[in-house]
Amino acid sequence: MHMNPSRRAFVVASTVAAAGTAGCQAHPGDRQLTFASLAAAEEEIARLMQAKALDSGTTWSWAQTLAHCAQSIEFSMSGFPQPKSRLFQRTVGSLAFETFAWRGRMTHDLAEPIPGAPLLEPESDAVKALARLRASVQQFRQWTGALQPHFAYGDLDKREYEQAHAMHLANHLSAFRVRGAEG
Repeated sequence: MHMNPSRRAFVVASTVAAAGTAGCQAHPGDRQLTFASLAAAEEEIARLMQAKALDSGTTWSWAQTLAHCAQSIEFSMSGFPQPKSRLFQRTVGSLAFETFAWRGRMTHDLAEPIPGAPLLEPESDAVKALARLRASVQQFRQWTGALQPHFAYGDLDKREYEQAHAMHLANHLSAFRVRGAEG
């Protein structure tokens, strides 16, 4: 989709305004984290893993959340199981990514699985889920092959994919806080 820059800025700004009034507000207890990179996300994950207990503003467990984020990173290399149409990716999906990138953070349903992804085990092991997430991040960093289109955003280069993964992690991690901590 090619628009002149001023038209594209208008569409992105309009999308942001619409998203703010169409139910894309933050979830209850949202810490509204932002990460510029996967490394920044990893620092927050390590901090949360050290906690004796976490409070959660989402229906997924900590382990399910880590596994879901690992799936997303893995699928960026292997391919998403049920992508939206190329038309969707090139229009709505592309604009959604640009809007999130412009805002510096994404918001989405924190209990919505990736379409076609294996179900997340409700009683999964957080240590195993963390190991999987760390392995997927490491594999992504070392990946030199072609990246697969995002199921909603479409074609992203490695820098854009890192940004998408960092924003995705920030959105999910924002729902967790160390029990008894202020932020």
